[in-house]
Amino acid sequence: MWEADDSQDLWATPGNSPAASMAHGERMVGSELTAEDLDVDRTLRPQRLDDYCGQEHIKQSLRVLIEAAQSRGETLDHVIFSGPPGLGKTTLATVIANELGAQIKTTSGPAIARTGDLAAILTNLQPGDVLFIDEIHRLSPEVEEYLYSAMEDYVIDIMIDKGPGARSVRISLNPFTLVGATTRSGLLTAPLRERFGINCALEYYDTSDLIRIVRRSARILNVTIDDEAAKEIALRSRGTPRIANALLKRVRDFAQVMGDGHIDLDISRYALDKLKIDKRGLDSIDNKILRTIITTFKGGPVGANTIATAISEDQGTFEEVYEPFLIKEGFIVRTQRGRIATEMAYHHLGLDAELESKKDENGTLF
Repeated sequence: MWEADDSQDLWATPGNSPAASMAHGERMVGSELTAEDLDVDRTLRPQRLDDYCGQEHIKQSLRVLIEAAQSRGETLDHVIFSGPPGLGKTTLATVIANELGAQIKTTSGPAIARTGDLAAILTNLQPGDVLFIDEIHRLSPEVEEYLYSAMEDYVIDIMIDKGPGARSVRISLNPFTLVGATTRSGLLTAPLRERFGINCALEYYDTSDLIRIVRRSARILNVTIDDEAAKEIALRSRGTPRIANALLKRVRDFAQVMGDGHIDLDISRYALDKLKIDKRGLDSIDNKILRTIITTFKGGPVGANTIATAISEDQGTFEEVYEPFLIKEGFIVRTQRGRIATEMAYHHLGLDAELESKKDENGTLF
């Protein structure tokens, strides 16, 4: 059994250590990909529906729709994926392209600044290609309206010249499938949302699915891992595959440096504790949010903008990255008056005295 050596300073070489990353503001359970992880992440992404773990209802629907489109010799209807970061929207877009036997062209909403940029992309698509637009809710209104005719009729109108001699030229496009991804489906305009024939909302993953993902990734990384260790990583992954893979790679680092490379329960717990990720998957920022609501704002209700300001974060980041998981796990609730910390949040932080004080003052939390 592996045991921690207290005489060994894990943080002695700050350049490459996980602690160094945290010191520079990186979030170990953040859903953003670092440059260091990009190459490895590509190898961990499943390429086929059979390899994809979780989201069974979406997989079953996509399998039927893809087979039906192929049997008719048609392109797949346009698809929109929505859900928090790291749940597999980009991966599913690649899987769709592979299942269709088509090429995929990838871009993002902010990258398409002008209608000319979109026209250049659309006119270069081959028949049956998949165009994936990440963060599609961030398209400018002009670009979004330009996309409507391309989605419906596979045509675009281009203006030639300027002034009195200007004229519009209609260009036919090759049939293609547009796959959009958004982390904030509420920001999609109704006209754009209605033009997607297939709407898939991704949910947080169950622990059993995350265990399968961790074990699959460990095999790809040539790392041996115990079932208990895989479960421990899955439980602290916030229901998100991207975080599960990131934690697996960090625990692998500990296993290689402090052990024989094998990941067991003890070393996984030790590594995750050193990375300040608790048993519920909450990191220091999550706990800071809960503590701020309870101690600074007396448990709430308090507005999202006020919370974001108190923790020096952007309101959109709070609502998009932090809040969904805290609500899902039952640590906070959203009301018309603002966010309120639940009893679970008080118990999690060991603030039982504050909980009893609030109950004595108001008679109830809500």
